[in-house]
Amino acid sequence: MSNKIYPCLWFDGQTKAAADFYCSIFKNSSITAQNPMVVNFEIEGFKVMALNGGPMFKINPSISFFVMYETDEEITHIWNKLVAGGSVMMALDQYPWAKKYGWLVDQFGMTWQLMLDKLPEHGQKIIPSFLFIGDQNGNAQKAINHYTTMIKPSQIYHLELAKAGDPQPKGDLKFGHFMLDTQLFAAMDGIGEHAFKFNEGVSLVIECEDQVEIDHCWNSLTQHGKESQCGWLVDQFGVSWQIIPKNLGSLLMNPEKQGRPMQALMGMKKIEIDALLNA
Repeated sequence: MSNKIYPCLWFDGQTKAAADFYCSIFKNSSITAQNPMVVNFEIEGFKVMALNGGPMFKINPSISFFVMYETDEEITHIWNKLVAGGSVMMALDQYPWAKKYGWLVDQFGMTWQLMLDKLPEHGQKIIPSFLFIGDQNGNAQKAINHYTTMIKPSQIYHLELAKAGDPQPKGDLKFGHFMLDTQLFAAMDGIGEHAFKFNEGVSLVIECEDQVEIDHCWNSLTQHGKESQCGWLVDQFGVSWQIIPKNLGSLLMNPEKQGRPMQALMGMKKIEIDALLNA
């Protein structure tokens, strides 16, 4: 399965071990590419990049993977595999919104939400889920509207808003599903005090067809956000993105260029395809 948009997980020397761990748990899984810096893999046909970025950033629960299972046996099996060596945020148990649900941190720091329910009609098995907390609380619906306006095709499938008398402030997004390109995402506003927020520990990669698409995504996401290096940016909600050409690998690895495209990339904020071609 080829995803135009997919998550990148930041590790400190653990990319291969993490990829092997996830591929050993989920069906339809394999490592698709690897080098000392990056390991690409698929789990349940869902593409993930693992980056050996060093100790600078840590994965936290602001972006988790939401997975739905239709049988008690399957959800319990996957829960036990994922939680081994990790910790429990919310026990796998019955809750007002689910017959069975749990939230865990695995041994590599990635967080997972598992729920006993039917897979959404338009969704893949593993769904990246945004949690808007702290100074971003209340911005979940605004972010969904921004992302679905920027990226096409897109669609908002479900928005469940808090009502008067709910634990959350009225109008907060209790849970929402939306599609960007062919990828289903979830988002919610969170309540309570938390010691984490969006960071580069989990970023979203967009593979663009050409410079026009790179410019469009970059300009849309850096509006009220900030530029970083090598195609990285932080949007107005604090979410990190990587805006790259889909053929970035071949642009950088041309042996005749003797590393000049990589040197050019290191000096860029927004990626300029012509500059890489002419390096």
